[in-house]
Amino acid sequence: MDPLNRTWTPSFLLAGFAAPRTLRPLAFLGTLCIYVLTLAGNLFVIVLVRADAALSTPMYFFLSVLSFLELWYVSTTAPTLLHTWLHGRSPVPAAACFIQLYVFHSLGMTECYLLGVMALDRYLAICRPLHYHALMSRKVRFWLVGASWGAGFSAALVPAGLTASLPFCWKEVAHYFCDLAPLMRLACVDTGWHTQVYIVVIGMINICNLVLILGLYGGILRAVLKLPSAASRAKAFSTCSSHMTVVALFFGSAFVVYVGSAGSHAEGTDKRIALLYTILTPFLNPIIYTLRNKEVQEAVRRVTQRIRALLEGP
Repeated sequence: MDPLNRTWTPSFLLAGFAAPRTLRPLAFLGTLCIYVLTLAGNLFVIVLVRADAALSTPMYFFLSVLSFLELWYVSTTAPTLLHTWLHGRSPVPAAACFIQLYVFHSLGMTECYLLGVMALDRYLAICRPLHYHALMSRKVRFWLVGASWGAGFSAALVPAGLTASLPFCWKEVAHYFCDLAPLMRLACVDTGWHTQVYIVVIGMINICNLVLILGLYGGILRAVLKLPSAASRAKAFSTCSSHMTVVALFFGSAFVVYVGSAGSHAEGTDKRIALLYTILTPFLNPIIYTLRNKEVQEAVRRVTQRIRALLEGP
């Protein structure tokens, strides 16, 4: 049958990675280890922030929210990747495919907003220390987090809705999860207009948040350079360096995939780059935020001592 005569398919087929059958078990185990470590690392951050009173500050509150988001973000795609490593090409109902597309982009855009909120928090802490706790009250923190989640899940309706409305003539998705570019290649119609809309929506959200973050960190840099002691400057830079590393990873991969040339990458390139922002970045985030953070290390020591005391008894 001519593929152009088929304008809808009840299911898609995820192609996954083309790898020798003998290597798939190793790839599965490697991906599973990273996935489990990612879940453990982000859960560790959430539990630690709630368990130690010294970490009950706005900065660590937002960090725990980011870790909570990463749990869902990595779980949106990692199980699909694991399934394709085990079984090769895997069928997925069209409805489930579009839901995955929507949830994945909703969480990605939410993280974009949340990174902007975290930059605002650092700006207020360093540049407005006397008014910081009043400006970043508990109510304001929850409002900022709620606004980030609401904006992210609202904005993702545009690319997900437009993609779901396309007529599809082919069913094999050259990817390991349902993403914009691989699905657009299956459409029966010209998707140039859709690509432009995606670039505008996703690109504007990324660019506006990145400009906000860079502007805030420009203000932070000016304030830090005015601090009288080298120790104070080093502490301020240490506090901000982890966040800037995460920002660079997140926005760098987002611009490469969705803004730089949306939908124009080779199929194999799409999948390889996707591993960076779907698997590697959520795995690295808790490490980046905790590895060189003395406050977190002290919190771990205190919580460990309390647990040991409880186990040993009176």
